Amino acid sequence: MEHVERRHSIFIVSHMDADGISAAGIIGTALARMGATFRIRIERWFDNKVAETIDAEKNALTVLTDMGSGYLNILNEKVKGKPLVILDHHQPCGEAIKDFVHVNPQLFGLNSSRDISGSGIAYLTAKTLSEENMDLACIGVVGALGDMQDKTKERSLGGANQIVVEDAIKSGKLETVTDLIFFGRETRPIHKALAYTTTPFIPGISGEEDKSLDFLTRLGIKLKIDEKWRALRDLSKEEKRQIFSSLSDYLISKGLKSDVAMSLLGTVYILTNEEPWTPLRDAREFALLLNSTGRTGRPGLGVAICMGDRGKCLEEANKALDEYRQVISEILRWIDAHPNRLEERKNIYVFHGGETVDEKMISAISTILMTNVSNLNKPVIAYAVIPEENILKVSARTVDDLTSRGFNIGEIMRVSAEKYNGTGGGHDVAAGAQVPMNFKEDFLKTIDDLVEYNIKRLAKNGG
Repeated sequence: MEHVERRHSIFIVSHMDADGISAAGIIGTALARMGATFRIRIERWFDNKVAETIDAEKNALTVLTDMGSGYLNILNEKVKGKPLVILDHHQPCGEAIKDFVHVNPQLFGLNSSRDISGSGIAYLTAKTLSEENMDLACIGVVGALGDMQDKTKERSLGGANQIVVEDAIKSGKLETVTDLIFFGRETRPIHKALAYTTTPFIPGISGEEDKSLDFLTRLGIKLKIDEKWRALRDLSKEEKRQIFSSLSDYLISKGLKSDVAMSLLGTVYILTNEEPWTPLRDAREFALLLNSTGRTGRPGLGVAICMGDRGKCLEEANKALDEYRQVISEILRWIDAHPNRLEERKNIYVFHGGETVDEKMISAISTILMTNVSNLNKPVIAYAVIPEENILKVSARTVDDLTSRGFNIGEIMRVSAEKYNGTGGGHDVAAGAQVPMNFKEDFLKTIDDLVEYNIKRLAKNGG
């Protein structure tokens, strides 16, 4: 409040994924309502360059959303003496100096990969500034779903996220139903919605519209009425039951576990103030739209949409979404044609994306791979090469069975990256890193060794 009253500039820095874009949009809207002077910058990741940019700010308050906690050592050194607010949910590395305001759920004993996201922290901060901002809770829901925090029963949001959900419902902007979870339930013909579904990844159907169409046709699902394609929202309960049952049998026949099929069914979050038949109506599709703007290099579109733009920015974002889906489909076909790119090592799987896979897409690929490898019981480490920067962009995912025993892939990534002049961190179930390319093999071996050490340690301690 003091900085706003003194007309200081406020510099918001956030991450380029759906959660980070949502968080930036929430804080941006709250500041706009206060009449503050501010600007927003979206970054691929946090590093020394970002810290130096913050340090160069004159008479400005910097607010980091969905980033910062994992790099307190850098911030403490580079930004000491500058006003800084960190609104994050990633695993803290060290302690923030007392000059900084550091808000993180892990400081209060919450699970940062399940209980609340970066946009949830941003929303609760905005609500503290003014009750008027309760209408922003729905954007916090979008961010949490984009961060795949729907890990409670029936793929619902739990923990402190439930506070955000309840506020969104109270504001009249959200309602929930239990249904099939296909991307495009509001906007896409049912066969396209099925083909666009990649969480879980359905071998032979995800990314393949013609095969998805054939699958539904063989079930006898009526795809058109009066020459108009039907969307998932148009189907009867019996038709949905038939699709779910057949997909369950199909996934099991492909060697996948029965609980993979169950992830097709769950809680759907409907944004009631958004127009039907648009990607903003379903919160998961809204999150995918935001993610696509970040991954295709146009995160400003996503921020503008979170702040209320429903004109030209939404039109351009829809184009980014189509482009993103096309790129993901092409990468999936490439993976299918090059199975040797997924290498099984002693304790991990390594996906060698090389220069073929865009580094902005590697996070999505690592998530998809977690549901595409039969009987997966090891972490997946996926990387892409950024040749012009001589950097490996790495994304790691692990299985819930390991995290439930106390395994923490975020800490392993942090330690491994720092050993080779890189940076890394994240959550117990999902993490990332950036490492100089010449250390690739040493870095991967260190991860493999640390995974083995930690699994043995947990087993010894009864985990």
